[in-house]
Amino acid sequence: MRRARSPRRPVARAVAAALLTVAPLAAQSPPAAADSVELPAIPAVLAPDAACTQASGETARDKPWTRQVLGLSRTWPLADGGGVTVGVVDTGVGTNIPALSGRVTAVGGAGTDCVGHGSFAAGLIAAKPGAGSGMAGAAPGARILAVRGTDQRGNPTAVQLASGIRAAADGGADVIYVGRALPTGKALLTAAAAYAARRGALVVAPFAPDALPKDPTTGEPAKPAPWYWPAAAPGVLSVMDYGPDGTRPENAPETSGADLAAPGDAVVSVGPRGRGHFIGSGSSLAAANVAGAAALVRARYPEMTPAQVSRQLITAGYPAVPPRLDPYAAVTSVLTDKQGAAPRQVPAHVPPKPSAEPRDRALLIAGAGLGVVVLMAAAAAVIPRGRARGWRPAGQDRTVA
Repeated sequence: MRRARSPRRPVARAVAAALLTVAPLAAQSPPAAADSVELPAIPAVLAPDAACTQASGETARDKPWTRQVLGLSRTWPLADGGGVTVGVVDTGVGTNIPALSGRVTAVGGAGTDCVGHGSFAAGLIAAKPGAGSGMAGAAPGARILAVRGTDQRGNPTAVQLASGIRAAADGGADVIYVGRALPTGKALLTAAAAYAARRGALVVAPFAPDALPKDPTTGEPAKPAPWYWPAAAPGVLSVMDYGPDGTRPENAPETSGADLAAPGDAVVSVGPRGRGHFIGSGSSLAAANVAGAAALVRARYPEMTPAQVSRQLITAGYPAVPPRLDPYAAVTSVLTDKQGAAPRQVPAHVPPKPSAEPRDRALLIAGAGLGVVVLMAAAAAVIPRGRARGWRPAGQDRTVA
């Protein structure tokens, strides 16, 4: 099997970038080369003449860049996904992958994975850290319910994806990861997503394909569709990818409608068998990281509805357009769906017109008091003079005896 750097990023040593523990995105630049291994690329679809994906002989010894960016080490003491089942609707999930040992249940023939993409996504969701490796899924305590959503070579149809979503919901999945985005199948996939929501499952899907098909006449990538399904269906959490330097590859499909962004370029995970690791890129893998984070939220807040889990992840995300996944904030933030009620308009209370009686009484008393004061003042002026004249009218002389 060929060794590869990031399948979509033609920058030097992107594999080394995937294995580095990096600084926060605001301060990042594309990482330089480092001592690391180059991992084989995980395919999404097998070419007609390609053999099934074999086990990788390489192991990622250092912690991938995604582990620090997502803050997983400090999130796991609060929630690790225990008690939560994540449905993986993709190419299948190998039941003998050591990092998922004992935690994979398959519907029908989904326990074999010729392509490897479903197993890779399941590892991003729930792989346990292994000895000598820093690779781990977002929710290492979660269980995986594998459901086939493609044919054996990885080619999907709307009917297969819709059936897979319904089967995962019927199987008791709390979160349903869908590894494909289709430009058709709106009615089928919208109905399937609504069915899953009624069964209590949150559907997480890539907002666009990992790569656009080539136009057979020009050989150039086809123009992106305005919407992809099931991501555009109501209630589905749609996810966009970004890489170690915080940007998307130049040739990544450009469209709108993503609810959340998550690490998806140059990410490391397991293959369909064995202990080795692969590298992959695309929004489908970013959606797997979000599905793992959704499992953490459901484990932390089991009473939440699918819509509340989606809101928790989006609202707690790092501010950007779209918001960027922050699992630690999602499991520690306390949000509420109760909106403050508008203040009730209370009628103004106009007191009755005061009675005039107290005022009249006060005026009467004041007037009487004033009269007494005037009389007393007059008496104080008149009486001494009267006494001095012997109380005779003014102008009369006193008779001398």
